[in-house]
Amino acid sequence: MARILIVEDEAALSDLIRSHLEKEGHQIEQASEGRQALAAADKARPDLVILDWMLPGLDGLAVCRELRRKHLMPILMLTARGEVADRVTGLQVGADDYLGKPFSIVELSARVASLLRRVALDSATADSSQPVTFGSLVIDPVGHRATLAGVEIELSRREMDLLELLLHHPGRTFSREFLLERLWGEDFEGLDRAVDTQMVRLRRKVGDLGPCIETVWGVGYRFRPELRPQT
Repeated sequence: MARILIVEDEAALSDLIRSHLEKEGHQIEQASEGRQALAAADKARPDLVILDWMLPGLDGLAVCRELRRKHLMPILMLTARGEVADRVTGLQVGADDYLGKPFSIVELSARVASLLRRVALDSATADSSQPVTFGSLVIDPVGHRATLAGVEIELSRREMDLLELLLHHPGRTFSREFLLERLWGEDFEGLDRAVDTQMVRLRRKVGDLGPCIETVWGVGYRFRPELRPQT
């Protein structure tokens, strides 16, 4: 069972999705506009959000951006907008998947299940006591030690935390605001530039793996394993 927040202003569609997912054993919360959705997410801490793009007031893109400032849960975006550029925009601001309207409730269910499986996998692999590896890069969180091709590299505590976060969530875009709050703390009063500076240093330290840390312009950063240089 998962906690799922449905953000949809069409009441009939929202209720249809709710009914279907409840039959599958999930616990459902509903919201019909953006501000309500943000408040519900902060209170319920859902495992997944189903988010309509076209909402009254604060639209789905703005809600997605705000959710990504605080939360890691996957976001499935629903929209009647079918242009490739629109889908790319949704993914760039933090959505994990995209489903165009009209859609089959069976397909929505399958996508929800797929996203929840990924959450379970992320949780299973996010044991902070276990080494994290990618290619020749090995991070030992307990020993606070990182090696690249067997050679130790010096990482600060913040650089270590940042690299672990990216490696544990490949393909997921993290906003600068989220990274600031996550790694510097709520009371940090610095600028987004602090994150950019940290990323420049981190890319330099991980050598040829640096290109895997991709800048998502206007949003933040993500780790893309497929950008690893071929040898």
